[in-house]
Order: sequence, then structure tokens, then C-alpha cells
Amino acid sequence: MIVARPLYIHCSCGREGFGPRDKLAAAVLRVRADRCTEMSSNTNKRAPTTAMQRLKQDYLRIKKDPVPYICAEPLPSNILEWHYVVRGPEKTLYEGGYYHGKLVFPREFPFKPPSIYMITPNGRFKCNTRLCLSITDFHPDTWNPAWSVSTILTGLLSFMVEKGPTLGSIETSDITKRQLAVQSWAFNLKDKVFCELFPDVVNEIRQKQKLQEDLSTQSRVLPLPDVIPDGETHNAHNGFPVFNGHPPMPDGAGHPPGFQQANRNQGLLGGAVANLFVIVGFAAFAYTVKYVLRCIAQE
Repeated sequence: MIVARPLYIHCSCGREGFGPRDKLAAAVLRVRADRCTEMSSNTNKRAPTTAMQRLKQDYLRIKKDPVPYICAEPLPSNILEWHYVVRGPEKTLYEGGYYHGKLVFPREFPFKPPSIYMITPNGRFKCNTRLCLSITDFHPDTWNPAWSVSTILTGLLSFMVEKGPTLGSIETSDITKRQLAVQSWAFNLKDKVFCELFPDVVNEIRQKQKLQEDLSTQSRVLPLPDVIPDGETHNAHNGFPVFNGHPPMPDGAGHPPGFQQANRNQGLLGGAVANLFVIVGFAAFAYTVKYVLRCIAQE
């Protein structure tokens, strides 16, 4: 701010005072100072307006062309704070998980980068900690004002599925990441902001929870199979013989399972009798040969 400084001269009576020319100069300086103050004030007012306009454009763009696996919403009370949800991509350690986080934009956006936080435990990043990425306020020197919210979220997802370390990242096992993916459902449903901003995602999670509970209930009520040692048979609850824990299916002619089992038993019995006749015949032949050879030796 420019401050007008009065100019002093000596008058004819020896007292200090202002001359006409100096009064005019002081007035000009005061006007210039007022203008500088007004311009500075207007600059501060335009900064959030610029950010607001840019974020509104990004919001319309992200609604028209959503980022794969990601949805985002600004807070109704503060457009400078956005919340996002990452759906774990298929064939990754995060498949099936829902990861909630937030973007905090500065008043100078898009000329300065935002801060990125992850809220849901995920096994990749620390929770509620600023992440050090090339698209965050950790690296304002690499920031490009042309980058949009969609660009930021795409970069975040790309880095998330990789294994490169950075400030704010953590190392966990693959099993831990998969467990956290399932646990993310219940964790997010306890978050009030998450439920208010993403009602569609909330319904999606609850449907998955219900399906999981139904499958778990069905697995508990299913009867145990009749398992017995191989080759043994016994009668099941319906009266039909069971072979190796499973009742035989009807054959192509429509015969009942009992008919199949009877035929099978007859076949086994017939084979055993045939083997017995062969053994007896062989023994008789051997005895006959032995008897003949003994007789020859005696003669």
C-alpha cells in the first residue's frame, strides 16, 4: 500500500505549513493509495471466485464423463473440500473394496495443487494423512493448472494399485489388503459424511452385505453329505442305497437308483464266481499233472 507523506516548507513567518502545490501532490498520492488498497481487496475476492468457477466446471465434467472406478462429490457447505470413493478395480488386491477419501483445494486453485487424504483403511496409504504425490501440494513445482479433478483422481488410482513407496504410504501383506477390502463396507457405513454424499454407494454396499448374509445362512442349513469309505454302501434316509456317500442317479432307461445298484451287485458277484472257477480249475489241472508225473516216476 502506498501511503501519502506530507511535504513541509517554511512560510514567510517562519512557521511550517503546506503550500498549494504540495497539497495537490498529497491528494494525488492519497487517491493512488486508495486505488491500490481497492485493487488488493478485489484480488483477494477474485481468488475464491476463480476456484469456485473452475471447480464447478470440473464437477459438470466429472458428472458427464465419470472417472472409472471413482465417484466424487463436493461438500454442500464448502466447494473447496471434495470427497471421493474408489471402487477397488477387478484383478487387484483392492477388488470389492470401497475406499473413501477427500481432496482439499486451496483458495488459489487451479494455480496451486490440492491436498489428498485417504480415510478408509486400505493397506496402501495411511489414514487421514496428506499423501505425497506429484499432483498434490507436496510438489507445487510440478503442478499444472490445466489438471482437473478427474486428472487428480485418475493419478491417485494409478498410484494406489502400484507398489511404489512415498510419504504417506505403508507396506502390508496381500492378505491384509484383501481383508481390509471386505472390512471397508462396514467401516464406511459408520461415516456420516460418506452416507450423506454417496447414497447410491451405500445402497450398493448394503445389497452386497445382504447377499453375503444370505449365502452364509444357506451354508449353515445345508445337510452334511453321507460320506463313507470308498467301496462301501449303506442306505440313505430315502431308503435308496448310497455308494461312496452319494446315491446313484437314474440310468438312461429311467430305472430307479435301486435297480442300478442291484445290477452292479450282480455284476460283482458274477465276476467273483468266475474267478473262483478259474482258480479251482487251475488247482485241479496242477494236481492232475503232478499225479501223472509221480506215476511215471514209479514205473
